[in-house]
Amino acid sequence: MPAVSTHELRFVATPDKGEVSAILDRPDNARTLLVLGHGSGSHMRHPLVAGLSRALVEAGVATFRYQYPYSEKGGGGLDGRQVLLATVRQAVDTAGREAPDLPLFAGGHSMSARMTSLAWAEVPLAQVCGLVFVAFPLNGGKGPTERAEHLRDVRAPLLFLQGSQDKLADLDHVRAVCKKLGAQATLHVVDTADHGFKVLKRSGKTHEQVIEELAKTIAAWTVGVKS
Repeated sequence: MPAVSTHELRFVATPDKGEVSAILDRPDNARTLLVLGHGSGSHMRHPLVAGLSRALVEAGVATFRYQYPYSEKGGGGLDGRQVLLATVRQAVDTAGREAPDLPLFAGGHSMSARMTSLAWAEVPLAQVCGLVFVAFPLNGGKGPTERAEHLRDVRAPLLFLQGSQDKLADLDHVRAVCKKLGAQATLHVVDTADHGFKVLKRSGKTHEQVIEELAKTIAAWTVGVKS
């Protein structure tokens, strides 16, 4: 395990909503930095996000976890889309200032994957080298791939990490999206995994092994993007 420095901080999400919390975990061998957002019903200390952060640190990736205004208050209703997008932007900007020497990537689990890509589609995140989608929530639009249509406006490498049994993202539709995006998209599938990357016993893997697999995949991909 590399030596790790942990820095807890706060940044302004929006002028109206005020400050939110964040955690920067940086191993001494960090080669890249991932801004790692949480899912809609979650928070930055949720076991999935915290566990993935620990595994990423072990794999040589610094992480910047953060809250949205609604999760800072302990949950409840989601913030409006513009607040979510603004928070993503502020998180990216803050992470870049905290570790300006590391190549910067951004994304997160479920909602944060989608919000990060929507933020880029609206106005490019110029300092970000690529986006990491941990269970992109593809289902829920008017059509099977409607939620991914904005990705054509994202001019950056994209990594999709998807479970084959994710009820929020039909795998055939995810594959169709990645095929349409071409070389821009990389897809890594975890067999039998659900939206939270819990797997069936027949997979032969533990949840911890799956999280380690995700972390190693992200680490190798981010280094590859920058090499």
